[in-house]
Amino acid sequence: MHKPSSQQQQLSDKIIEVIATARPLVAQITRRDRDLGSQIRRALSSVSLNVAEGSGVAAGNARLRFETARGSLYEAQAGFRTAVAWGYLAPAATAPLLTELHLIGGRIYGLIRR
Repeated sequence: MHKPSSQQQQLSDKIIEVIATARPLVAQITRRDRDLGSQIRRALSSVSLNVAEGSGVAAGNARLRFETARGSLYEAQAGFRTAVAWGYLAPAATAPLLTELHLIGGRIYGLIRR
């Protein structure tokens, strides 16, 4: 098993920070739409878990995990946009979170390209 690089550890820490920031928004969505809230929660967890797994496996398998993490990140972004479209959240409530998720997506993309 490989030890995560400092860069990968910082990314994992950032993802956890963003999940903590997203938690009240996900709770608000869940009060209105339990299925959508659950799906966003699972997608965000998948980002974190797949980045961690990718940081601890060989190169080929790492890329697959990072690609899965990126797909889950896109799913979470779409979930928050869907919640706005349904009127569960105001656009301003999700804007900073979507920006953070976009930046994380760029960092995950960098890991895929290695």
